[in-house]
Amino acid sequence: MMRPVLMELGIFLIPFAIYAAFLAANRVDFMIAASWPAHIVKRLTLAALLLVVVSFILLARFSGAPPDSTYIPAHVENGKLVPGVER
Repeated sequence: MMRPVLMELGIFLIPFAIYAAFLAANRVDFMIAASWPAHIVKRLTLAALLLVVVSFILLARFSGAPPDSTYIPAHVENGKLVPGVER
């Protein structure tokens, strides 16, 4: 559960990291508040939220088993645990 949360957090932070890299490339101190005006932060936040929504849609679309597959849950055969599979 922790990996998907960290993945989405990383995706959210991408626009802010790109802007910080842009400021650093232009030799502007990105650690001061004046480098982060409110209208820029709002746009970065909107871009970050858009990236997260797109990543959720792509995750739902391209992950998991095909719609017509059958799930066989984990079970015990001959005293050994057999993991669940999609067929």
